[in-house]
Amino acid sequence: MASLGANPRRTPQGPRPGAASSGFPSPAPVPGPREAEEEEVEEEEELAEIHLCVLWNSGYLGIAYYDTSDSTIHFMPDAPDHESLKLLQRVLDEINPQSVVTSAKQDENMTRFLGKLASQEHREPKRPEIIFLPSVDFGLEISKQRLLSGNYSFIPDAMTATEKILFLSSIIPFDCLLTPPGDLRFTPIPLLIPSQVRALGGLLKFLGRRRIGVELEDYNVSVPILGFKKFMLTHLVNIDQDTYSVLQIFKSESHPSVYKVASGLKEGLSLFGILNRCHCKWGEKLLRLWFTRPTHDLGELSSRLDVIQFFLLPQNLDMAQMLHRLLGHIKNVPLILKRMKLSHTKVSDWQVLYKTVYSALGLRDACRSLPQSIQLFRDIAQEFSDDLHHIASLIGKVVDFEGSLAENRFTVLPNIDPEIDEKKRRLMGLPSFLTEVARKELENLDSRIPSCSVIYIPLIGFLLSIPRLPSMVEASDFEINGLDFMFLSEEKLHYRSARTKELDALLGDLHCEIRDQETLLMYQLQCQVLARAAVLTRVLDLASRLDVLLALASAARDYGYSRPRYSPQVLGVRIQNGRHPLMELCARTFVPNSTECGGDKGRVKVITGPNSSGKSIYLKQVGLITFMALVGSFVPAEEAEIGAVDAIFTRIHSCESISLGLSTFMIDLNQVAKAVNNATAQSLVLIDEFGKGTNTVDGLALLAAVLRHWLARGPTCPHIFVATNFLSLVQLQLLPQGPLVQYLTMETCEDGNDLVFFYQVSDLIRSGKPIKPVKDLLKKNQMENCQTLVDKFMKLDLEDPNLDLNVFMSQEVLPAATSIL
Repeated sequence: MASLGANPRRTPQGPRPGAASSGFPSPAPVPGPREAEEEEVEEEEELAEIHLCVLWNSGYLGIAYYDTSDSTIHFMPDAPDHESLKLLQRVLDEINPQSVVTSAKQDENMTRFLGKLASQEHREPKRPEIIFLPSVDFGLEISKQRLLSGNYSFIPDAMTATEKILFLSSIIPFDCLLTPPGDLRFTPIPLLIPSQVRALGGLLKFLGRRRIGVELEDYNVSVPILGFKKFMLTHLVNIDQDTYSVLQIFKSESHPSVYKVASGLKEGLSLFGILNRCHCKWGEKLLRLWFTRPTHDLGELSSRLDVIQFFLLPQNLDMAQMLHRLLGHIKNVPLILKRMKLSHTKVSDWQVLYKTVYSALGLRDACRSLPQSIQLFRDIAQEFSDDLHHIASLIGKVVDFEGSLAENRFTVLPNIDPEIDEKKRRLMGLPSFLTEVARKELENLDSRIPSCSVIYIPLIGFLLSIPRLPSMVEASDFEINGLDFMFLSEEKLHYRSARTKELDALLGDLHCEIRDQETLLMYQLQCQVLARAAVLTRVLDLASRLDVLLALASAARDYGYSRPRYSPQVLGVRIQNGRHPLMELCARTFVPNSTECGGDKGRVKVITGPNSSGKSIYLKQVGLITFMALVGSFVPAEEAEIGAVDAIFTRIHSCESISLGLSTFMIDLNQVAKAVNNATAQSLVLIDEFGKGTNTVDGLALLAAVLRHWLARGPTCPHIFVATNFLSLVQLQLLPQGPLVQYLTMETCEDGNDLVFFYQVSDLIRSGKPIKPVKDLLKKNQMENCQTLVDKFMKLDLEDPNLDLNVFMSQEVLPAATSIL
């Protein structure tokens, strides 16, 4: 309750003096600028909801999904998919939707797939809700109409209906027709209706029915949609969730703070964790997206590496640090735009938006001074338009940040609206004026009343406030001639008098009038910002890309990474002195290893060596370096040449879970089966200790059979690295001899009874070393010691009177037994 008042007090003798006091009640504490930003950042960390709509028709997949974190609809142009719907499974693994919407009229393959998806109780973070809508909701014409009639904040209100159609048609191909998969040289087949438009229409129907994000708003408030973004899954490298886990590309851990356990998981020791040096949330989000979408698109990879290489030059270090500082002020613009759309804008939003826009202008000016031959710098310099300056200028000239934080509401600066200025001037002059009014009121009151004040309460008006006298016990005692009793609060009686009624008529409800007029100005300012939402969205896209590449450049500088080369005409990878990016940070010393696989020689590399000699690390190192190159990062190696790689498959670590209902060995079999069924000549397959989950003979037979299956494919055999302790695989020559197979071992040496690991891979055939593991040498020594001990017992004469068994046991048997053990 805001109040303005005067409180004159009567003296015991003489006339009533006009001494009066006036004052404002202390406002409730409001967060300062730093606290306000922290509050906004905490809201950024809220988990987003993703709702996906999918249609599969005649071999083509149409997908669209709505992301509540940025209030944007993402859609994928129709793409061919196998009957097993592998592409759809990849999308689901990547975005983890909360709900999957589709037509109730589906073919058998989609029905089977959705049924399996709904039954995956072990799915993390949880199973999506499967929602079926009538097939009529996915009709092409009704979907087009639904798209064209939508209320989109990124489309200016000044656009005509025709201009709106043309604008949306430039984003969404409404009239695109598809050619069915297959050979059309001899058999004419009619063109197909695209599924992407129908998926978009079905998604809009679902959003409107569920009212996602606006459940508690008035029914006339629509779901905010701040843009449409197209995404494509072409040129992607296939990597399954098991591979992401065993290579430690991502690793989630529970937060150690008991106060943040409910907020979710934190990133543990992982490749993403050591490379994520992003300064804004959206950069981190884009880096995670790149990690889930490794690509062999050479143009995209080269453009990323060009930026990283530029910032690695010593003369550009200061520029990189300055840009990263500016990126730290790029905040959650989509959340602010969403609040503006719903008229839920907070005081802190204006301050955050102001800093974001001015930081974006700083990025633009900096990039204009950088080489325009680099695409990213050119895009930022050109697409960060003067609309940003217009937004920043408007906010800076209109919003009173200090006053807004003090009153915890939107207030405007002086000289914006003369009428508001006049009302504020009158409001500021009220205390002294009300002191005089209270003095006059006190002269007409009963002499028993010691003091009174005139206060102002928004929405109620001006009231006369007097202290409650001891004689005022019952409600009837509150009646005073000439005054209208209103209410009792905190031992003070509040009345309306002729003067307070006159003040209501003369001054009106100043607080509410000022607030209403400033709210109207805020709405007009919001409209100006929303009309330029497209440039703000583009700022977020380009700034997050710059943030990611600066983060990768920083990691490459600190860890000594080098730029990889891409040779699409070459199959396989070649790595010179490669290092494991995580292990080298944990170990005191790390021994680099080289890798070469390509052409028709050595496609299957069988690696042997003692336990703890580094076989598993070597396999993971090859996979991680290849992965890093395929996301456009520098790599931990002196040199790296990456050929055409379309997938990475692994069988390194068993992901055990009771909820799976499978044994460890069955999980191993499933992982290898996935590689056998899907690996091509361009795939990289990493297998570690496959077959050890069952008895030795069966495990060896399975491993040999899998490798022989791949070797039978000849030149189309994948690039395979196999680490194993099944030495019989080599000794019994279970694999066919030929150039496709290469045997490697981890170098070691014996130092007395100790085994020293060199952690270095060497070629057995090239070096001429015998294929004889160290543990066989140890076994031979043990047999010799056992035979010596047996001979001593055989020569023992138990009838010898001078025989002392205690001496014999301590001097002869015990040393021999110790050497055996």
